[in-house]
Formats: sequence, C-alpha cells, structure tokens
Amino acid sequence: MHTGTGSLADVITALAGGVGAARLLRGMIRAVPADQVTAVVNTGDDTELHGLHISPDLDTVAYTLSGRSDEERGWGLAGESWAVMTALEELGGEAWFRLGDRDLATHLLRTGRLRAGATLSEVTAELSAALGLAVRLLPMSDDPVRTRLRLVEGGEVAFQDYFVRLRHEVAVASVHFEGAGSARPGPGVLEALAGADRVVICPSNPILSIGPILALPGVTEALAARRADVVAVSPIVAGSALKGPADRLMGELGLEVSVVGVARAYAAVAGTLVIDEADADLAGQVEDVGTACVVTETVMSTPERATALARVVLGGDR
Repeated sequence: MHTGTGSLADVITALAGGVGAARLLRGMIRAVPADQVTAVVNTGDDTELHGLHISPDLDTVAYTLSGRSDEERGWGLAGESWAVMTALEELGGEAWFRLGDRDLATHLLRTGRLRAGATLSEVTAELSAALGLAVRLLPMSDDPVRTRLRLVEGGEVAFQDYFVRLRHEVAVASVHFEGAGSARPGPGVLEALAGADRVVICPSNPILSIGPILALPGVTEALAARRADVVAVSPIVAGSALKGPADRLMGELGLEVSVVGVARAYAAVAGTLVIDEADADLAGQVEDVGTACVVTETVMSTPERATALARVVLGGDR
C-alpha cells in the first residue's frame, strides 16, 4: 500500500465513461489546470433514436464539466423541460429513452454536423468550445463501435435497451463490442495515452464503459507499455457498485465482485489501483495480483471529496 506525498502529474489522460468519470474529471480540473487534462470517452453507448445520433457518455462528461448537469438525476441538463417527450408519447411514439428539450439541441447539432460530413471528433471539439470547456474531450473512435449484450434468457440487445429500457434488470451471459476489431482509435487518442505523465482509468464500469475503449486496436498495448504510469480507481466499494450494474454484471460474467476482481480485470494495463477505505483489508490481495494499492476515500459525495480523490490519483497525496 502506497503512502506519502508527491507532486501532481502535469499532463493527464483519463479513460472515461458515465457519471463516476465525470465527477472525478470535475475534481481533476479543480486540482490542476483544465487544459492539462484529456479525457478519452467511451462511445460504445452511442445510439440513434428518432433519427438523432446520441452520445450519452460524451454528453454526461461535457455537461458535468461545464456546470450544466442535473446532479440529482445524474444525467441530462439541469432545469430541463420535457415538452417534446410528452408530445411524442401522446402521438404514440417511443419515449422510454428520455431526451429533454434543451438536451435535444445537442443531438440535433451533432446529427446535422455528422450528416454534413464532420467526424465525431470534430463535432465533439465544436460542442466543447461552445460549452466553454478547456478539458480536451476525445471520442474513443470516430468509427462506430456498439456495446451488445447477450442475455441469459436468450437474444441480444444493444446497450441502451439493456441499461434504460430493461433497466439492467436482466441477467447477461456475455458482452461484445461490435465493430471494435476494425475501428481505429480516434484522432489524438494513442498520442494522448503515450504523452501523458499519468493515465487515469476513471471509476467507470470496467466492462461496459472502459471495456469498449480497451477493445480498440492499439489501446491495451499502449497502456501495457507504460503500465507503471496507469492508475485505475475502483468503481466497486465494499463489494457493491455505487451506481449502475457493474457489480451484478461482474458476477454474471464470472469476475470476483470486489476490488480484487477489479485489480484482476485491469492487471495488464494498470500498475496501481485506488480503493476505498472500506476495502482497506483487501489491499494485500490487490497487491498479490501484482498491482500497487492506494487506500483513500473514493466516494465522491461532494465536489470537495472529488477534488481530494483527484489529488490522490494524480500523485499529490500518495
């Protein structure tokens, strides 16, 4: 278990997906200048609904870092209205995936630009600039990669069907990332991994949020080549996920539902795992995996705690 004090990393690249990642990234930009941070964001959750290209993880990160996110729901924009969804339901349309009126503007702009020939990376940079972000957001790929889940009861569903429509209440037999084998990491992704002083794997779902990024050609190899500089934060605390189905899904796929299971999942790419104080008694087992272990408070219940965690992750309080 590491202890002691060090200096914060200067150039940081984070692998990110979902609310936990967004909150840690927000903590990072309170700890270091935002323009020192690059986030490589999962796009395996992307989907098309009502003719619109929706990038949930990119939007969650962008809305959170710009101070526009709905903190109570954990997704979407604060102060949202729902007139379009209400009208859609009245017309008999599908409304199980809720899109707020202001959120729709993001999807309309993204879809229009993509159809005009822009890449997802280009559109993401434009949206980031419009939101005033200094953090560099990079989609993991401009090529389509889609997370698919095969269910125990039979059949296969797309990620949003599993997560939102079915409320992740169905047992999963396997997960695969359609298109990952032939997709290319997005522009700047491999360079950001190679050029960072520290690479951080955020406390996102290891299978559904980080798995698609690692499945891209060259990404796992790039991380393994500099494993000592890669720090992962466990999304599992005291045997449970703080949000989402990571714990249940890990168990269904045969992984130990603990910080030890997380250490094993990331063993090839992360030299250090940050775990919560509630799991301090498992630090030795994490190190037995061949992964250094840092114990601290990882539950980001306030922005201040997220900043404190970011400082530990970035090397300031280890």
